[in-house]
Amino acid sequence: MKDVTKDTILVHAGRDPRANHGIVNPPVYHCSTVLFPTLDALEEGDRNPHDIVNYGRIGTPTTFAFEKAAAELEGGYRSVNTGSGLAAIATALTAFTKTGDHVLITDSAYGPTRRFVKETLIPYGVEVEFFDPTVGAGISSLLKPNTSVVFLESPGSLTFEIQDVPAIAAAARTVGATVLLDNTWATPLFFRPFDHGVDVSIHAATKYMVGHADAMLGVVTCRDEALWTTVKKAATRFGTCAGPDDLFLGLRGLRTLAVRMRQHQESALILADWLAARPEVTRVLHPARADFPGHALWKRDFTGSSGLFSIVVKPAPRAALAAMLDDLELFGMGYSWGGFESLILPARPAAVRSATRWTDPGIVLRLHAGLEHPDDLIRDLDNAFRRFNDAL
Repeated sequence: MKDVTKDTILVHAGRDPRANHGIVNPPVYHCSTVLFPTLDALEEGDRNPHDIVNYGRIGTPTTFAFEKAAAELEGGYRSVNTGSGLAAIATALTAFTKTGDHVLITDSAYGPTRRFVKETLIPYGVEVEFFDPTVGAGISSLLKPNTSVVFLESPGSLTFEIQDVPAIAAAARTVGATVLLDNTWATPLFFRPFDHGVDVSIHAATKYMVGHADAMLGVVTCRDEALWTTVKKAATRFGTCAGPDDLFLGLRGLRTLAVRMRQHQESALILADWLAARPEVTRVLHPARADFPGHALWKRDFTGSSGLFSIVVKPAPRAALAAMLDDLELFGMGYSWGGFESLILPARPAAVRSATRWTDPGIVLRLHAGLEHPDDLIRDLDNAFRRFNDAL
């Protein structure tokens, strides 16, 4: 059926029950070696390794099902799976860079992205320059004839700056740079990268796509065939692939993504409004709130918001922060996000910025609103603030 909504795409994409004995979900293929019945078939597999089942690492029916669903949801040509979000980022960046290239990376990028470009791309002879995420069309002044990639993350995953993606993409095209975007926060439900000039969309599918905190998975979706071929060849050279069970869990997660994202969005906004009224909180960093500096861009380009946002709490001794966080009952303290569980994590954006400065003296706490009832989450936070104040 044509012209269906994204909710419907999520339910049906990547499934073919008629080809699998009527079974609703695609089967999980555990595979390394693939046997060929004839010499002709073997040689055909060598000529077209990316389009047929040739070797387990390159692709199986389980692989193809997940990649097809991801590409259809995002509106891209085709997708390439990876074993984690960082693997997706690293594969995409290496696919479009070489020694002597100049690469622009948003200063608000995910921490492991920064480490990869600083500790891997730079030693390989790639010039890496970080830029202010709010630069917009002003990025033109940073572009060089050898700029091969402009890497965006909107919003940033600690302080949530919204980037003017269409303006940056338009500028990048003037020098032939490929525009990569980490779209994990919004998911394809709330931001359509290819409608805004992006060439390659990257997801830590570990997070919202899987949605259950039980698999490591990444995916790279490309605007056209040439871009996809470049990424797929890079993934093949590096031996990048996800395991079959994680791919299956990614497919399972996609089926309920729309329902979960609506709840994450609603709960996060309820929490953000409650936190904004707390005397201990000096700022709420949530793009969907009207008081957020990048709200106008978010409203223009996005159709929703996820469960991840940050707050800034007034400066306090470490003992008060520990008293606040150590005895939380519902919020867990840990890395990642996007699962059904609520999380909280202290962050230090000042320690990782280079093109911009984070000067707020307060304590940055990143929260992920899970699928618990927001009233219960508020009660947990209320008790946490009581401990915080008692420790001052």
